[in-house]
Amino acid sequence: MSVAGLIPLSRRRTRRRWIALAVATALGTAGLTVPALVTGAGPASALTTAPLAAPVAAPLAAGAQTPPAEPPEKDWLHVLGNQIVDAAGNPVWLTGVNWFGFNASERVFHGLWSGNITEITKGMADRGINIIRVPISTQLLQEWKAGTVKTSTVNTYVNPELEGKNGLQVFDYWLELCEKYGLKVMLDVHSAEADNSGHVHPVWYKGSITAEQFYQGWEWITQRYKNNDTIVAMDVKNEPHGKQGESPRAKWDSSTDADNWKNTCQVAGRRILAINPEVLILCEGNEVYPRSGVSWSSTGLADYYNTWWGGNLRGVKDHPVDLGSGSDQLVYSPHDYGPLVYNQPWFQREFDKTTLTNDVWRPNWLYIHENGTAPLLIGEWGGRIGEDARQDTWMTALRDLIVEYKLHQTFWCLNPNSGDTGGLLLDDWKTWDETKYTLLKPALWQYNGKFVSLDHQIRLGGNDSTTSITLGQRYSGGPDGGDTTPPSAPGQPQATAVTATGVTLSWTASTDDVGVVAYDILKSTGGAASTVAATVSGTRHQVMGLTPGTTYSFSVRARDGAGNLSPASPGREVTTDTGGTSSGCSATYAVSQAWAGGFMGEVTVKNTSTATLTGWKVTWTNLPGNTIDSVWSGILTAKGSDVTVANDTHNGALTVGGTTTFGFLGSGVSTAPDVLTCSAT
Repeated sequence: MSVAGLIPLSRRRTRRRWIALAVATALGTAGLTVPALVTGAGPASALTTAPLAAPVAAPLAAGAQTPPAEPPEKDWLHVLGNQIVDAAGNPVWLTGVNWFGFNASERVFHGLWSGNITEITKGMADRGINIIRVPISTQLLQEWKAGTVKTSTVNTYVNPELEGKNGLQVFDYWLELCEKYGLKVMLDVHSAEADNSGHVHPVWYKGSITAEQFYQGWEWITQRYKNNDTIVAMDVKNEPHGKQGESPRAKWDSSTDADNWKNTCQVAGRRILAINPEVLILCEGNEVYPRSGVSWSSTGLADYYNTWWGGNLRGVKDHPVDLGSGSDQLVYSPHDYGPLVYNQPWFQREFDKTTLTNDVWRPNWLYIHENGTAPLLIGEWGGRIGEDARQDTWMTALRDLIVEYKLHQTFWCLNPNSGDTGGLLLDDWKTWDETKYTLLKPALWQYNGKFVSLDHQIRLGGNDSTTSITLGQRYSGGPDGGDTTPPSAPGQPQATAVTATGVTLSWTASTDDVGVVAYDILKSTGGAASTVAATVSGTRHQVMGLTPGTTYSFSVRARDGAGNLSPASPGREVTTDTGGTSSGCSATYAVSQAWAGGFMGEVTVKNTSTATLTGWKVTWTNLPGNTIDSVWSGILTAKGSDVTVANDTHNGALTVGGTTTFGFLGSGVSTAPDVLTCSAT
């Protein structure tokens, strides 16, 4: 459902306890404890209930409609680990498309000069799209807030239902269509000004549009639609970007500087949630992020990791977004494109899904999902197909990654007039590009051969649809949904690369009638109840942060898409090395460049002792097939797959807390080794 009355704060808090209770019940059945389910930067405070600051409420614009009373069931969504769930804790999959125009100078959906708004909207629902990302602008929100709404420039011969409606009224009419056809909506402030090229500007303020107006625009539209659960997500700002040395540019750290995008998304998110604590808050990445030990003041190209606008989320590791008591609404949202949009360095050599995952997606954003920190929603991806083999390889690889990890996504785009990508619709705004849709279709949420709505009561395309089911049907049982069969137990984990503080675990996969979506790694010590050490999508994980000289028991259980939990695997006891702090140093491995069959990287050595070091050495075991071919600022010794790098004459002395680096060239895949060990000499 998409319109509802205001829920008292106490009831919203009860909803969050309901999720916790549902999870606790499931865990209790398996003899486990709850707290470890709220690990990681995103969900760490998922069960807190302290109120946020009072909202700055803005009046509705002239002509605002009064929503009807609350229906019996709500469709708000929330975050649990790296999943998005409904109010009952059932996992959902947001799979949608972008439809732009409200962000542009026309201030209304593009295509209404040729296509009919009802036919286009129902067509998306009939084809399994369950959420639509709608770009808007801060300037548009300021106009709507002031009541200075522009006359709608639509073809009323094609759209007689829009006769006499201004832009805001067209938007409200469209929301009613979305409710009718079971669609949900995500709003995205695409630019500061209403400009067809406004996304090119790197930050959220421009000219007369200030940062405060950006925040106030979000507050106004949140206030207007706070009772309408058709709008379930707010993408705070599209593609913050800017390279080193450019001004203005978006950076990511823990400062409150005017150009700090992380802080801006955090402030905007808290101000939105103070008005409606039920909407999802999406924070995109930026463009560049400094390498270890480099300040944001550096202008050196080689000092930064560089990727797509909005696609660099490396900063989350050290500077996660903090939404306070609203942290169970946080979703990170990278963008990613292919070589026909820009011929990035990783497209200038042979590549496939494995190399893209290891060299681009995992270090920039996939790690957030794999570590269980928060969900990911790829807000833009797509492009032309059948014109360039490299483009087709990239798009198929990313589609397959989305399906494999059940990553949320909104495809760019519906519009055929997107110059560098084209759209799902052809130029007549009626005919679908069937080749492109066929590629996208596996990444749309389907269950037992039917598309799944994010609405508990309305099917995609309307309740007379025979090709979709409601979210309620998906989890209610019966012929159309209700998977209650748990996966089989995974195999007993194997333990390798045991150190004083970590161990690498691997296990045999579970089987399931629908499909396993994740594995929980269960950890216990000293006879205590098990807790969840991590939730991962693969069958191998490095557990870190262990205590030296301690015996742990590890087991694994599987989760399927319906949230069913398998029995836990047999346990594996692991005793960590005594280690302690006598090693005196730590080592951090990073890949700076990669290509087919090779890579370049660096290791940062840090003095972690309480005295100056006079020398150090770093050891690790290469992955199968890998070799280290040369080293600079260090002395290499290699025996089989075992590697040792000792300090050179100029960088052996390290003061307390001091760091140094050595670089290397390697052959093979660029994936980091499981464990690096550093010791003082």
